[in-house]
Amino acid sequence: MPLTEAGIYTAALRLIDEDGVEALTMRKLATVLDANPMSLYHHVPNKEAVLRGVARMVGTQFRTVTLEDSPWQERIRLLATDFRTLAHRHPKLMAYSFSHQPDFIQPEDPFLTALTAILSAAGVPLSKIPETAAVVCAVVTGVLTAELNGALHQWANLRPPTVPAAREDGRTNPGSDEDRVFRQVLDTIITGLESRLAADCDGHTGH
Repeated sequence: MPLTEAGIYTAALRLIDEDGVEALTMRKLATVLDANPMSLYHHVPNKEAVLRGVARMVGTQFRTVTLEDSPWQERIRLLATDFRTLAHRHPKLMAYSFSHQPDFIQPEDPFLTALTAILSAAGVPLSKIPETAAVVCAVVTGVLTAELNGALHQWANLRPPTVPAAREDGRTNPGSDEDRVFRQVLDTIITGLESRLAADCDGHTGH
């Protein structure tokens, strides 16, 4: 079967899902594809290009339910939750992309397109949508990075000296901690947007 960019990215994603980004090499990728390593360079110039191609391919898999008639708060919760689901589908790739690829989110990405529509529906002024979307993206991807690399669970279980430890009941469920923290993150984003919108409205009314 002839080599194609799509085939290379698909094989690379399988390797990343199994062993992580660090384990991916052009030679190992060629072995999986049963191809001469040099032949890969006719399609992709280097490993970094492969990673960017894989990230773009995964980004196109993002799907969210469209709820135009629902409150913007519900829509933004669903959007972020669906994005989190995609991140957990390919955690090793997504953790790398969030941390090492500042251009991972592009203007035409379904996530940013949907987020822009939600912010517009919420009443964010058109001129402020880009920076507002940037803040939301930064917060969500930052939290997901910490969640995927295990830092979020560790931080959530730190007990400062002034905070008494919760009574142990013998049960552990790291996922529930992360779910709860992610809901808190969304609450904070939504509350912040509501406050900013109210302040903008009061400012205009004051004039």
